[in-house]
Amino acid sequence: MRKFASYIIFTLLLAAIACACSDDIDIRQSYEFKVTHLPVPKKLKIGEVAEIRCQLERSGKYDNEKYYLRYFQPDGKGSLKLDDGMVFLPNDTYELTKETFRLYYTSASEDQQEIDIYFFDSFQNAFELSFAFNNDNSEEEEVD
Repeated sequence: MRKFASYIIFTLLLAAIACACSDDIDIRQSYEFKVTHLPVPKKLKIGEVAEIRCQLERSGKYDNEKYYLRYFQPDGKGSLKLDDGMVFLPNDTYELTKETFRLYYTSASEDQQEIDIYFFDSFQNAFELSFAFNNDNSEEEEVD
C-alpha cells in the first residue's frame, strides 16, 4: 500500500510539472526608448559650440541590445561630435556605447542651421531629435 501511495504522489507531481511547463514563453527583446536632452542655445556664432547633453531612456532592458545614431544636416553648415572626440560624418551610422552622453555641434555658417539626429536600436525602433540654430550676429560687449 505504501509503495502504491508513493507511486500516486510521484505521478501527480510529474503531471503537475508537465502542466506547468509551456512552450509559450514570452521573452521580450525589443523595447521602446527615447533620448532626452537638456535645453540648447537657439543662436550660435560661427565657430561657437552648442553642448547637447543626452540621456538614453529605455522602457525595458535587453542585455544584447545595441543603439545607434546617424545625423543629417538639411540646412546650414557645421559639425557634430561625441564627448570622446569622435567627429560624426553626415549620413553615417555610429554605435552608442553609453546611455548618458554629450554631443557637441559647432556652427560653421551664418545661415540658419538645422540638424536631425536619428537614434535606432538593433530591432529598428527609432527616435528622432531635431535642433535649429540661428546665426547670432549680436555684438559682444567690450569690457573696460
